[in-house]
Parts: sequence; C-alpha cells; structure tokens
Amino acid sequence: MGLPQGTRDMRVGIVFALATMLFGFGLGGVFGLAEDSLKGDLDRRGQAVLESVYAGNEAMRIETKDKAWAYYKRAHLHAGAMGTSALAMSMLLAGLPGATRLRSSIAAALGIGGLGYGLFWLLAGMRAPGLGSTGLAKESLKWLSMPSAGLFLIGTILVTVLFAKAAWARSSGA
Repeated sequence: MGLPQGTRDMRVGIVFALATMLFGFGLGGVFGLAEDSLKGDLDRRGQAVLESVYAGNEAMRIETKDKAWAYYKRAHLHAGAMGTSALAMSMLLAGLPGATRLRSSIAAALGIGGLGYGLFWLLAGMRAPGLGSTGLAKESLKWLSMPSAGLFLIGTILVTVLFAKAAWARSSGA
C-alpha cells in the first residue's frame, strides 16, 4: 500500500517538517534531562572570555548567558511550532489542485525554513556567551536566519494564496 499520491508528492517537505518537530521536541527533552548542564556550558563559555570579551564585566557576562538560555528556549518553541505548521500546510498542499512541482517546492521550503530558523536560535544561543553579545551572535548567523525565515514566510503566503484560489474557484458542475 503506500502513501496517497498527494502526500507522497509532498514527502520532502513532510520529512523536513517532522525533523523540525523532532528537533524542537527533542530540545525540550534535553532541557528536562540536562538543563543545569546546558546552563553550565553557557556559563563556562562566558567565563573563558570574561577578561578578553567582557573586560571583566561580570554583570554583562551573566546577562548575555541568561539571554543565551532564552535563545535555547526560542529554538525549542520555534522548531515545535514551525514544524507543526509546516506539516499542516504540507498536508493541505497535498490536497490542493495545481502544479505538483510548485506545491512540493513550497512544502520543502516550509520544512527547510522551519528547521533552519529553529537551528538559528540554538546556534545564536551557543555563540552568544563567547562573543559577548546576543546581537553579535544573531548578526553572525544572518546567513541562516534570513533565508530560513524567508522560506517559511514566503511558503506560508503561497499556501494561503493557493488555498484561497482553490476555495473560491468556480466549480465546473455548478
């Protein structure tokens, strides 16, 4: 037996959407199992450059470490939400009429965009303590955040347009 053809056509996007969900939910599990260890790692990264990057400013180091932890949580939340949304939209695309290549490309863009954006927040959190700034960490990963967010946003817009077009199309039997 196998997948229905529409779902099969969206398989790349669906696999990336599921991987994004697994990444987000997996981070949640890791937080539950090793939160103190993760926070300790962030602390060590900042401590290693306390003099060279923070000029001995302990308050700034702690503030950056705390914000980096918030970025870890953003990675978890964004990946879970974007993965779930990408999956839902990919399944919607599977049932819509229109060019298969376009719909499957949109599904792939959604899945890849969601995974990339979730990864961006995790990597920014990891980099921030060593760079001394969450702003610098985000800036250093713009190459990942901008295309990922763009893929997801454009994909969402296109799904909305394709759905609206199909929903308000005149049926041939009326």
